[in-house]
Amino acid sequence: GSAMDLFGDLRRMNKRQLYYQVLNFAMIVSSALMIWKGLIVITGSESPIVVVLSGSMEPAFHRGDLLFLTNFHDDPIRAGEIVVFKVEGRDIPIVHRVIKIHEKENGNIKFLTKGDNNEVDDRGLYKEGQNWLEKKDVVGRARGFLPYVGMVTIIMNDYPKFKYALLAVMGAYVLLKRES
Repeated sequence: GSAMDLFGDLRRMNKRQLYYQVLNFAMIVSSALMIWKGLIVITGSESPIVVVLSGSMEPAFHRGDLLFLTNFHDDPIRAGEIVVFKVEGRDIPIVHRVIKIHEKENGNIKFLTKGDNNEVDDRGLYKEGQNWLEKKDVVGRARGFLPYVGMVTIIMNDYPKFKYALLAVMGAYVLLKRES
């Protein structure tokens, strides 16, 4: 079987090659983390890229679309804008449109959101007793998107076995890939 071939390959590979491949893998991971941190600084958003997980924003965005966010604090939130917000007690941010804004004299803004495809506004999604969102609840505002690129993420969340298989294949590839 191919599993025995795999272990044979690993055994034949000398220690130096193995260390090299492990370091190579560590560099790929750390580069990805550095790029992510860089995006967080540039965009002002704790989560500069998110995947749309539900159909609540169709036809504007579909499940699996990848959104690019920015979150600059001096930029006022406007009605009609699409925001990504977090609600206390929920781990997953929600992507919906701002439908109403209340601005106080002191410049504080409260706003209400709704999914384009939903019948009612989001008050049922906010934490109990909360009727409006504030700037602190916003993770970012949609600035651009790539259709369906995030489907891989959704598949990995819906089918954990697929996620582990994919990770195993990627790990084996990185470890066994020989420099030509």
